[in-house]
Amino acid sequence: MCRYSSGQCGPASRAHSSMRRNDHDVTDKVRTTDLAAVRAAVAGLYRGLYDHPAGRAIERAFADIERLYQGNHPDYCACDTQYHDIQHVLEVTLAMARLMDGYERGRVDALPLGPHVFQLGVIAALFHDFGYLRRRGDHRHRYGAEYTLVHVSRSARFLRRYLTRLGMGRYADTGAELLHYTGYERATGTLRVADPRLRRLGHMLGTADIIAQMSDRCYLEKCRDRLYPEFVLGGLARRALPGGRAQVVFRSGDDLVRKTPDFYRGAARRLEVDLACAYEYAHRHFGGQNLYLEEMQKNVRFAKVVAQASDSEMLRRTPPDTLRADVEPFPKNLALR
Repeated sequence: MCRYSSGQCGPASRAHSSMRRNDHDVTDKVRTTDLAAVRAAVAGLYRGLYDHPAGRAIERAFADIERLYQGNHPDYCACDTQYHDIQHVLEVTLAMARLMDGYERGRVDALPLGPHVFQLGVIAALFHDFGYLRRRGDHRHRYGAEYTLVHVSRSARFLRRYLTRLGMGRYADTGAELLHYTGYERATGTLRVADPRLRRLGHMLGTADIIAQMSDRCYLEKCRDRLYPEFVLGGLARRALPGGRAQVVFRSGDDLVRKTPDFYRGAARRLEVDLACAYEYAHRHFGGQNLYLEEMQKNVRFAKVVAQASDSEMLRRTPPDTLRADVEPFPKNLALR
């Protein structure tokens, strides 16, 4: 039975500081804008499980994702999506490694992941949102957010090729399929992953994507100022209806924040049903406390308070800026037309 119970989690088993820094993870110990810090944390978990240093594939994947997001690759532009940025990628990767650690340490009858599958999980997390990066010479799209509706498929196509280049070709097709656990382009029930270990890996990946972003200390500010413009550009701020009509889903960044509690309820159902309660592995990793769920619930409770106000002026945290200095992000005040 799931212990989450649609977001109703009991009191913390130990105190957790309310003075968490904006650029740090849920433990306030890992700076999630620092690729080297996240890489070291992931490598430490790997070493603790398998008693040898993280493999070459993980080291190379971290180096490659940094090069790609910074625009130091001949084929791709630097990241220009402030919400789906390198901090988000690193937060998801750290959460994924912790879920896999919890799985390995707490399993009884389940098969072990083993070092190769752990590596696959880390690499899939690093590249799960790669599809937001534009190719150089792309004259049809000005911003990566315009790929929102197809970014998972773009990520999957890249990962399939990338895993083969890493010498992990036996996981190429399955690895690409796993990325769809993070998105809505395909229902999880349609995903073709025969190996139960890898299917569970997909559940963990989809879970990591949800719990990492919704537990971010600046989640609500990011939704208002960064995610909403991405939704406008990506076509998610309105919904097409029969007869050529359209329905507005989110009127503004403030509206997106007000609707966060509703989104949370949907995310809770997805975590429990579609992703089969994989969040429970975080309980095992943290020794009985799930810091991700606690921080998610803090954000949702505050979103309810903000929703009662006339606007979102109560949201005053300043999220880190991770885009390259010469990259011009799209305007924060981008609105529906």
